[in-house]
Amino acid sequence: MTNPAALVQSRSFTTLEGHRPTIVHKRSLDILHDPWFNKGTAFSMTERDRLDLRGLLPPNVMSSEQQIQRFMADLKRLEVQARDGPSDPNALAKWRILNRLHDRNETMYFKVLIANIEEYAPIVYTPTVGLACQNYSGLFRRPRGMYFSAEDRGEMMSMVYNWPAEQVDMIVVTDGSRILGLGDLGVQGIGITIGKLDLYVAAAGINPQRVLPVMIDVGTNNEKLLKDPLYLGLQEHRLDGDEYIAVIDEFMEAVFTRWPHVIVQISRVSGHSSLLQRYRNAYRMFNDDVQGTAGVAIAGLLGAVRAQGRPMIDFPKQKIVVAGAGSAGIGVLNAARKTMARMLGNNESAFESAGRQFWVVDAKGLITEQRENIDPQALPFARKVKEASHQGLWEGASLAEVVREVKPDVLLGLSAVGGLFSKEVLEALKGSTSTRPAIFAMSNPTKNAECTPEEAFSIVGDNIIFASGSPFKDVDLGNGHIGHCNQGNNMYLFPGIGLGTLLSGSRIISDGMLQAAAECLAVYMTEEEVLKGIIYPSTSRIRDITKEVAAAVVKEAIEEDLAEGYREMDARELRKLSQEEIEEYVMNNMWSPDYPTLVYKKD
Repeated sequence: MTNPAALVQSRSFTTLEGHRPTIVHKRSLDILHDPWFNKGTAFSMTERDRLDLRGLLPPNVMSSEQQIQRFMADLKRLEVQARDGPSDPNALAKWRILNRLHDRNETMYFKVLIANIEEYAPIVYTPTVGLACQNYSGLFRRPRGMYFSAEDRGEMMSMVYNWPAEQVDMIVVTDGSRILGLGDLGVQGIGITIGKLDLYVAAAGINPQRVLPVMIDVGTNNEKLLKDPLYLGLQEHRLDGDEYIAVIDEFMEAVFTRWPHVIVQISRVSGHSSLLQRYRNAYRMFNDDVQGTAGVAIAGLLGAVRAQGRPMIDFPKQKIVVAGAGSAGIGVLNAARKTMARMLGNNESAFESAGRQFWVVDAKGLITEQRENIDPQALPFARKVKEASHQGLWEGASLAEVVREVKPDVLLGLSAVGGLFSKEVLEALKGSTSTRPAIFAMSNPTKNAECTPEEAFSIVGDNIIFASGSPFKDVDLGNGHIGHCNQGNNMYLFPGIGLGTLLSGSRIISDGMLQAAAECLAVYMTEEEVLKGIIYPSTSRIRDITKEVAAAVVKEAIEEDLAEGYREMDARELRKLSQEEIEEYVMNNMWSPDYPTLVYKKD
């Protein structure tokens, strides 16, 4: 009988990512000024001779560990006890110091980030990245990524060749119109694309030389920026309608012409739902605001069912009140209804039955079929008037009234309205028919969270499940009990979705691949953990989570016959892999921040 372990060893996998010698076409100061190749004081003496660096660095050769010790000692001098990350200027100071390291030595930057991901993910990503975006025109020192503007129409096809990398695996693009609940930040929104790609590298092991942050500047409607003499973007009102679509069309055609196999993640753009539908069947792309947020919410909702001591198949029985009917809210509603319907048989009556489990409240109150000018996307979730009346509810009923009458299992916030879950709303939730009601305050950044964990636990009770989009500290409930604050951030999914798509070579990113990613995250936590109220893992485990999610995405792509392979691993070989081998294949293709051997070759 064949030994499975021997089979894994004998299978020919791609060379370990990041362990190939690197050919460079520059030497001397040019190498030291290039963050992709600079090692600083870690250049060995033989490399210094080979690359004409002898005499340009202090004589003592330092290990990467010693370099990190020096850097961390410098960073720690700034650290003080901060009450709240985003309101603390010290967090922005840390962002600046990390950014300066990023500008001079990428390998060391990612070594620091990966080793301290729990501490620094909130600095390079939400919530601090929102503060960085708000101040980006003042913080800008060195260009990172590419800028395409409305003034570049007709030139984008040639512009993409200005980017020096011959191969790009991952692009994150924004138009800066909707940054983390902070509104229209125009060109300054590029900070969010840089932060997301930092997580692609740190969590998914995408090679940092093959990522590209992009800003599409079509103007801004932020009057403050339009009048700011130091603003770096176009100072004109935003394009919209057909003119806007034409700019995005030209950009998509340009990047996929130069890099046919690139994956484009659209983030924080206006008209994102229509853009998703426009491009998703033609290009390898997805929208993490809609699809990533929805996937993480689904994983959390399934985790909440497990935390009640029930099987996930009971999810269709959950009564869910959703606060927020914007793109994120509708994205979650659609995904949750689809998940419920699949569990109920995936037919028309299953979809109808699943739709009755949701009560959607926006700024005007409960959405019913009586609503005038109702958003077509929200229409499938509008309550029937007779049905609402039977429950003692009506068109426009307040959130507190809806919670009081429905007695939901889950209160889900995607409103971007800080403090929306008021004392009245949380008091109403105490009447929930669930033995363990769940509160999801998912809006980012921290100031936009619908409530804090302290408010939730103190008002509703110790036995709730709590999750938020931005990080909060756990709550000490006394008597040795902890109220766990779960961070339901889309960073648990989008790096794995991107990596899995890349390694499968899938032509598109299907709903099935997204569902596989969400379900993988939902079952990642052990039974013991979920019964304690822990439904999302610690960010310290992000690299392992991403490996698991990517493997689930690869497996689903194979099952849907979408996989075309990657590098030496063609579709036929992919189909032969066992679950264990898929995980090994994923792990072997994750870049690690180790200094490569540099070999000079004249250009």
